[in-house]
Amino acid sequence: MPPLTNRYLLMRHGHSQANAAGLIVSDPVRGVAGFGLSARGEAQLAACLDAWQGPAPDAIYHSDFMRTTQTAQRLADHFGLTLAPHPGLRERYFAALEGKDDGHYAEVWARDARDPAHRHAGVESVAQVATRLTAVIDELERRHADQTLLLVSHGDPLQILLTALEGRPLGEHRDRPPLAPASLTPLSRH
Repeated sequence: MPPLTNRYLLMRHGHSQANAAGLIVSDPVRGVAGFGLSARGEAQLAACLDAWQGPAPDAIYHSDFMRTTQTAQRLADHFGLTLAPHPGLRERYFAALEGKDDGHYAEVWARDARDPAHRHAGVESVAQVATRLTAVIDELERRHADQTLLLVSHGDPLQILLTALEGRPLGEHRDRPPLAPASLTPLSRH
């Protein structure tokens, strides 16, 4: 990918009701309509905004899942911006593991490390997620110039995006420290 013309801030949504319940919620049918932020997630966002030291965003794009929409709305209210939902920022789809205990992530991630193209149990592959998220960046690079864009998404997609943009093997996406809920990660311009 060529050097970025915009500044990007990546944010994982705040702690959610799905996190609190220990459930995988990756299907838009369930995730758009339910499983919003927990009280802990609301507190995390308040703390993030109180400590904000980076540039103010010019635009906010977000996954249309409830937990990311609520996170983005809180940020939009703070900065006086409107929301722009983008389905390309949705959660990684875990298919047959939907609604199951989040302990199943470890098995998927172990398979990811061996084969980033695997589709075990119908899971969206790491390669597919990387293609989807880098396409969002490409689109925003065409749409904006020299702006600060805040992207609110989910832990797995953001870790995969960062790994792809660093040019590292996609199977290593879990080798990087996990993104904390309501955390900001700036993308390098080069």
